[in-house]
Amino acid sequence: MEIRYKYKDPETIADILRNCQTLAVVGLSSHKDRAGYYVPAYMQSKGYRIIPVNPHLSQALGERAFPDLHSVPELVDLVLIFRRSEAVPPFVEHAIQIGAKAIWMQLGIVNPPAAQAAQQAGLKVVMNACIMVEHRRWAA
Repeated sequence: MEIRYKYKDPETIADILRNCQTLAVVGLSSHKDRAGYYVPAYMQSKGYRIIPVNPHLSQALGERAFPDLHSVPELVDLVLIFRRSEAVPPFVEHAIQIGAKAIWMQLGIVNPPAAQAAQQAGLKVVMNACIMVEHRRWAA
């Protein structure tokens, strides 16, 4: 029997937004017109600590960038993913390994097996939702 998970559960979203203050952003972009830039910039403006994770950047949003999650020298609460759906599994595995509390796959990013793996490891998961939109809704 297949286990069905809710990946846009309002309680999970509220819990993540309330309790996850340090966000490692996988795929943070240097292009200001891309969601991978303006969404983390919005979250930073709301008081969240943003850690860029992108091997092609040395810094972004005034923060040092890291090539991968294993290189981040501090605890990460949430891994926010801006990568294609098929590229998600290794980032979820790394998030589990570094002790993250939650995974958030941005709007349009869907990988149910990776989401299930994260939940089975005890992480909270949101999939196919924009954290900026959800934050605005939650904060209202």
